[in-house]
Amino acid sequence: MTVATPPPVVREAGPSDAEAVGAALRDYLVQTEIEKSERGAGRLSASGDLPAAYRREVENPADALTGCRILVAELDDTVVGVAVLKPRAASAEIKRLWASPGVRGRGVGSALLDAAIAAAGAAPVTLTVWDWRAGVIGLYESRGFVRVASWDARPRLVCMRRDAAHSAPETPSEDR
Repeated sequence: MTVATPPPVVREAGPSDAEAVGAALRDYLVQTEIEKSERGAGRLSASGDLPAAYRREVENPADALTGCRILVAELDDTVVGVAVLKPRAASAEIKRLWASPGVRGRGVGSALLDAAIAAAGAAPVTLTVWDWRAGVIGLYESRGFVRVASWDARPRLVCMRRDAAHSAPETPSEDR
């Protein structure tokens, strides 16, 4: 008999989540910097430290991400994922979306993405993703995101957009 695992709980981050949000953002940013270095899209510092532009997000997410909506996903009352949604003039941008590697495949990324889309309301949603992250690109496409002309000069970065008129899927797909 298979025991069903409960779905992740996604909620707005609060002040008491600052440490967990910072840790999740650090994991995300470090992994991204490692992947960029391995693929010739960036250079990891000799010390392994994050670039200064990212350290502030890790050290003080509430201050660094002022004006953004920060969502966290929990499993068993533990933060296992984070999404950062930044309102723009005519859209909302998903700046960060991360599920801890140990919980991937349990719906965390899907739940965060769906919650971020819902939080954007009637606004179109945009995001960028590195081209080697095929699994997550598939997740985004399953939610109606399409590749669009790049607004970012960094090579290998894919820009995607989901129009507000696109209806959400009835059942989330598995994390990728």
